Amino acid sequence: MGVYAWPYVWSLTALAFSILFFMSEEETKPAPSPEYQPRPAWRQLFRTTEGRILLLGIVVALVGLIFMGLVAFWSPQTTHMIGALTFFNIIFGRAVSMSIGYAGGYGHSLVVSVNMWVETVLVLLFYPLFVFSVQKLVVFPRLKRFLESTRATAERHHDKVRRYGITGLFIFVWFPFWMTGPVVGSAIGYLLGFPAWLTLSVVLSGTYIAMGGWAYLMFGIHSRAAVLAPWAPTLIIILLILIVLAGYWLNRHKKN
Repeated sequence: MGVYAWPYVWSLTALAFSILFFMSEEETKPAPSPEYQPRPAWRQLFRTTEGRILLLGIVVALVGLIFMGLVAFWSPQTTHMIGALTFFNIIFGRAVSMSIGYAGGYGHSLVVSVNMWVETVLVLLFYPLFVFSVQKLVVFPRLKRFLESTRATAERHHDKVRRYGITGLFIFVWFPFWMTGPVVGSAIGYLLGFPAWLTLSVVLSGTYIAMGGWAYLMFGIHSRAAVLAPWAPTLIIILLILIVLAGYWLNRHKKN
């Protein structure tokens, strides 16, 4: 097994672990308008399903960081690229992240696996924090605006997804519409009352399949662009970033 294949293993292991381990755990049930309740200690929260998911996300994140540190010993340039892919995925999304990887001359084994790892960690960390926030079990002042914005987006798409149930959630995560994806999808799964293991399995499965499609598309575009002109792949990246920024601006303008 190649060294770049390990993030695939971590991502799929996280999916399998979430399904097998959390099925029998007691979950925090959704409440549309939760009343104030005493906030439990973190030790108690980690005994819940969502707390265990949070721990799993932390472990998967740490394993990835350790992997980056080990790679730095024999290929600092690759480590820099992994860091760039991670940063641009979080800020601008997988399309920009993959474009940077392919423009840099890297193949699917690194580009896809790193993006899988990043989005797996995002889901495993966001989902429990979102549940804790909705249930008012924990207050996150610095994340309050982001969590509220995500909840508003999830509630806006709630009825559309509810109509088709699990299939609707899968399509929502898989289809490349604006403000769709694993983070919002996991919030919708919770608001629909799906069990945690079901929400995670559907969201992560849809994410991995969608990523395969994006990889095929972006690799093809960059391969053809590189033939046309040396600067063409860079232009594609700039255009994608501008599209994402325009989407952010339009979404913010719509809210105001």
